[in-house]
Order: sequence, then structure tokens, then C-alpha cells
Amino acid sequence: MKITPNNILCHELIGLEIKLLQYTDPALIGLSGIIVDETLKTFIIERSDGKKLRVFKANGVFELKIPSGQKVTIVGEDIMGRPWDRLKKYIRKCRG
Repeated sequence: MKITPNNILCHELIGLEIKLLQYTDPALIGLSGIIVDETLKTFIIERSDGKKLRVFKANGVFELKIPSGQKVTIVGEDIMGRPWDRLKKYIRKCRG
């Protein structure tokens, strides 16, 4: 299934470009990179300089760039949980 803004919550996010639009730590706003890992509560982002940074999902609003080039804004609270748990939560939305 192709990733679209409507079904992004049902897909793997590792490998997508991410940018922090809002975050509890103002110093991290604007941070961007590639999602290299995802846990229950965090993303691990690799910046362009090769450094990796762990950010909490619940603390932010994120912009993800999907393969089509579109940018999608996601509230961190909506993506809490492991990827497979997120799929279970949104399965009806993904199919419809």
C-alpha cells in the first residue's frame, strides 16, 4: 500500500525525513534528519552530520516527508506506541 497523508499512521516511519515543528525543548525546534529507529515513546533521528538524537514523540509536533515528496504534519501523541501497535489502533482507518 502506497504511503499517503491519509494512511501514514499505518506505515513504517523508519527511513522517512522528519523535522521538529514544535517541541518542549525550544533548542530542538527545526531539527531535521532521517528516522533511523522508533521505539514505544521515541524516535531516533540521524542528522546530516551523522549524529543521532533521541526525541520523545509525546513532546512534539513533527513534519514527515513521504516518498511522493508531500509533507505531512503529525502530532506526537497520535503516534505513541510501537509501530505494530499503531497499526492495530488505526487498522479500520487504513483499510477505509
